[in-house]
Amino acid sequence: MNKSFWKNKKVLITGDTGFKGAWLTLALRSAGAEIQGLSSAKLNNNSELADILELSSISNTIDADIRDQALIESTFNAFQPQIVFHLAAQPLVRESYADPVNTYDINVMGTLNILECIRRSDSTKAAVFATTDKCYENKEWYWGYRESDPLGGHDPYSSSKSCAEIIIQSYQKSFFNNLDKSPGISTVRAGNVIGGGDFSPDRLIPDLYRAITQKNQLLLRHPLSTRPWQHVLEPISGYIKVAEELFKSGAAGSDSWNFGPNISDIRTVKEVAEIFCANWKVANIFDFDGNDHPHEANSLSLDISKAFFGLNWLPKWNIESALDKTSHWYKSYLDKQDVLALTNQQIEEYFSN
Repeated sequence: MNKSFWKNKKVLITGDTGFKGAWLTLALRSAGAEIQGLSSAKLNNNSELADILELSSISNTIDADIRDQALIESTFNAFQPQIVFHLAAQPLVRESYADPVNTYDINVMGTLNILECIRRSDSTKAAVFATTDKCYENKEWYWGYRESDPLGGHDPYSSSKSCAEIIIQSYQKSFFNNLDKSPGISTVRAGNVIGGGDFSPDRLIPDLYRAITQKNQLLLRHPLSTRPWQHVLEPISGYIKVAEELFKSGAAGSDSWNFGPNISDIRTVKEVAEIFCANWKVANIFDFDGNDHPHEANSLSLDISKAFFGLNWLPKWNIESALDKTSHWYKSYLDKQDVLALTNQQIEEYFSN
């Protein structure tokens, strides 16, 4: 992270009180950026983290539903952001089965609202839209998906993110196509992200943490499914790098980017659960759930060659390191230690290494 670049930059982050948003906010604030947040207290399923990390002291967060275009636009007009990170979303696959309409509304129309605000903005020079590794048409193959592969989505969450990608591509071609004047707009697609402070339901690490601390057994839905696991700071470093490049290049740099782990860290759910339990020095407290569940992909991986050659980006922490740091965070939180200091310490360690 180029701290001299970020010093005093005006950065708007939607979903700043969510899991990735909170870590991104702390990382950019440590570099001297001025942060304006937009998050909905009602829709956020991970609001506990914002209080733990005392985000209100470093980010002027406005409680706003991303679908409220008038409020979003007034925030843009008042703050005049130079760089935008759009992270606000309904991010859970299983929740999308339970409430597909709300999922599409938030993930598609919310994205459209941000694009419209950027289109009308005179200040914004770069914008990074976080979608997902699940936006690809999943063919259940072993190879990592490349940015040029077809979009798709079996479940409503994945499909909604593919829709968002298509809308962004349309705006890139229709409105942000002036190479001299238009802002740079890119989408970023990250793998399965882990790290301290994720308390969301139906995610492996938070569910394991709750099972361990409450001495319950966790039933794994798809223990042999593989995912591209990575620490939260890995994609965040990629998002930051993309924003830096877009700010310099403008519309000429608009693109899509994968951020995932090295191929050796594409592991099964069972393997990751075993490592996490070992870090806590507890016997495996999980079993296999034999019940029927809504469809989720069995095999998923990302090809990160483009980020390596185009951005000089590579992951720094393997899955064992990522799980060790994640376990340390949750243990510190459980022991009522200063996890804000620990979070800042991990950020400093990652970006100074």
